[in-house]
Amino acid sequence: METKDRILKGAEELFFKYGIKSVTMDDVARHLGISKKTIYQFYSDKNEVVETLVIRQTKNNECEFQKISEDSANVVEEVFEMMKRLGLMFAQMNPNLFYDMQKYHPNSWKLFKQFKENTIERMVEDSVKRGIEQGLVRSDINTKIVARLRMEEVEMGFNPNVFPPDKFKIVDVQLALLDHFLHGICTLKGHKLINKYKQVTEDE
Repeated sequence: METKDRILKGAEELFFKYGIKSVTMDDVARHLGISKKTIYQFYSDKNEVVETLVIRQTKNNECEFQKISEDSANVVEEVFEMMKRLGLMFAQMNPNLFYDMQKYHPNSWKLFKQFKENTIERMVEDSVKRGIEQGLVRSDINTKIVARLRMEEVEMGFNPNVFPPDKFKIVDVQLALLDHFLHGICTLKGHKLINKYKQVTEDE
């Protein structure tokens, strides 16, 4: 692995574990066993490291989410596969990470929001449309509104004022919101498929 990528990986590991604010460039250097001078040969400051990570991670997520969508037989399977992926990611993530980005790295937060609004929101809207065609999502759904709703749910799940990290686990919150969203948009046929994936039996 090249030094530049190694620095990114090391910083990401620390940000995920401790949040962004509490991690210094000295911490990253110590974590990797290199000098801070070496880091500054590739990145001007911590802000550039965060911004580079956001750009790389959003591109990776777009490819991964697209593959999940293409490989899934239907929209319900797609959401369940997404739940698995997000569950693994959020389980490793410090709950302050997104709050720190929003407060201390506004340009990185702007890039993340653009990705969320332009890419993820479009993908959600496309999935909902496919779900309608498959008879799994209600045909009276306004796809643009529910796609925007889903994006706001994600952001709300990261808000420490709404879900204090000492009372809620970020992974539990995000998966519960996604589950709630799926149940809210599905038809009876969709609900039956949800129960099948969950291995739940209930009365009509």
